[in-house]
Amino acid sequence: MKNLAGKTVVLTGAAGGIGVFIARALAKEKATVVGVSRSQEKLENIRAEVEVVGGTYISIPFDISKLEELPLLVQQINQQAGRIDVLINNAAIEKYRPFQNYSLNDIQSILITNLLAGMELTRLVLPSMLERNSGHIVNISSGSGKKGAPYNSIYSASKAGLIMWTDAMRQELIDTNVGVSVVCPGYTKAGMYLKFGLPAPKLARVSEPKTVAIAVIDAIKNNKAEVILDGLLTRLLFSNVQLFPEFGDAIYRWIGLTNLNQTCAENQMLAERRSHQ
Repeated sequence: MKNLAGKTVVLTGAAGGIGVFIARALAKEKATVVGVSRSQEKLENIRAEVEVVGGTYISIPFDISKLEELPLLVQQINQQAGRIDVLINNAAIEKYRPFQNYSLNDIQSILITNLLAGMELTRLVLPSMLERNSGHIVNISSGSGKKGAPYNSIYSASKAGLIMWTDAMRQELIDTNVGVSVVCPGYTKAGMYLKFGLPAPKLARVSEPKTVAIAVIDAIKNNKAEVILDGLLTRLLFSNVQLFPEFGDAIYRWIGLTNLNQTCAENQMLAERRSHQ
């Protein structure tokens, strides 16, 4: 899909993090951006930014974790914006914990939002794309889906699921004009660790959110199977951890990722305890 002008692009998780930057990048392509998020107020805050650069913006407040209601979301989008040309599954929850400290609700909410909602939305919109023999699905994963991140295990599982699901689906659709891409950002300047005033691990490449947004547009236009935004050292790590997992574990400890995530977990749990006092 070389040209996004006039195309209807549904973007979940549009109101925060890299979602805002993806919306801006789509606007510059003159796309019709359908922003989906739970917060109407946050969605409306980016309307002016999208429209000033020439994009058309439609905000739809919706909780995508309510899987059984997603057909209503697709119906609403079709009524307001017409057919869906591109779906970007970007919405995600990230909650740091030692595994035994996750509740069942934590596990379910992370997997539903990060993985199952994207699957179900895709299942609902894919038949129309196949009928037209045109469309693109982008799944926003993470480096944590390539190598499990300690103290962030459920998020890692959800992002690994996105990568494998994308891989399988791409093979199913190889003889069609419906593209499927997965984009794996590493550390970005919109990351959770920054909220706690913590530095990224040593040697980690920290990307600007705008860079991630540009990579998403490039993946759509050039039908890229997978885009990894981490630096060369991380790419080399990912290419070796399947054969030598203990080596990857040692590298994560050496660069400080394990300690960083443990600190994020402690800070996040402390903040939640205080909020309930």
